[in-house]
Amino acid sequence: MMLRVQSRRRSKPLLQKLSELNWLIVIVVILIARVGFALLYSVAGGTVEPWAKKQVIRFVIGMAGMIMIAVIDIRLWMFLAYPLYFLSLVMLVIVSVMGQTGMGATRWINFGFMNFQPSELVKITLILALARYYHCLAKEEVGQYRRLIIPLLLIIAPVILVVLEPDLGTSLLIIIGGMSVLFCGGVRLWLFIVGLVAMVPAAFGAWGFMKPYQKSRVLTFLNPERDPLGAGYHSIQAKIAIGSGGIYGKGFMQGSQSQLNFLPEKHTDFIFTVLAEEFGLIGGISLIVLYVIVLGYAFITAMGARSQFARLLSLGIAVTFFLYMFINIAMNLGMVPVVGVPLPLVSYGGSAMLSLLAGIGFVLCAAIHRDMSISRGGAFA
Repeated sequence: MMLRVQSRRRSKPLLQKLSELNWLIVIVVILIARVGFALLYSVAGGTVEPWAKKQVIRFVIGMAGMIMIAVIDIRLWMFLAYPLYFLSLVMLVIVSVMGQTGMGATRWINFGFMNFQPSELVKITLILALARYYHCLAKEEVGQYRRLIIPLLLIIAPVILVVLEPDLGTSLLIIIGGMSVLFCGGVRLWLFIVGLVAMVPAAFGAWGFMKPYQKSRVLTFLNPERDPLGAGYHSIQAKIAIGSGGIYGKGFMQGSQSQLNFLPEKHTDFIFTVLAEEFGLIGGISLIVLYVIVLGYAFITAMGARSQFARLLSLGIAVTFFLYMFINIAMNLGMVPVVGVPLPLVSYGGSAMLSLLAGIGFVLCAAIHRDMSISRGGAFA
């Protein structure tokens, strides 16, 4: 579908958009990131090197990008939705050809100043593309089976490329994030039920294609004690750290598990255990409350948006943000297998942080333009 470029309704002036920007959410995002900075400083033994300093620089760049995304006319983002999606696909293809390899997987493109993981970006661009697709459909077209072909292809294409890296955890996040947009877009519920039932035998069939370390993660989740010094070590040490923190924690930089290096991947996947050990249950719940504020704002924005594009964009970003938070914390608590999902805006890593800040920028953009109506063909009304 081609977007018809018209300009009968001018966009708001830049200063007005900045005044309408929800600065409370911006402050909450900064508070979440500051938790990450403090924890990275702690696990490095009281120094900004090698993690905290780089994380601060990336966050400042990401915040600038977030605000820029927020004040740009949402109609432009709708126009760019497909190009941005296909750009992220091209980057995934580049990864498969000449990507950087680490920990047994090829997931990164080396840009010199940082290694970027395109699979993090595609989680956001896929939501953009699907939101545009369903915005441009008439209500009676949403339920037509033939209208499912394109969105399913949009989801399947990046999933195949990510699975080949291999990165099973990220591929599942892409699937769930994409399917959430389909569900919110009006696809019939029984189709999702049939899909879930069909996934059960598919999951058993996929077992034979999984790599040994992936199988080990699943088996260790079911019984961490089967290999306490190997595959089960992460989960066992994480539970010890969380349990030892108690209600109020041991104090900043006083966590024995993290400071004595018993806790693996303490700056990335298991950084929540550092928070729980040093600041206890109070610290963990406080961070979750900050996350809930961001999620609540995204859902409120979606409910108040006039256009389907803004509504689906906000809901898709909210689901993706929730998946990051839930899976990482559940992984730290031993509720799900270890899949390498970072804690949003807290874990060390530039790709996830920049992508999530971009996602929050789109939610802020949807809020600023919540009263703007966009026709199905893309004309401004």
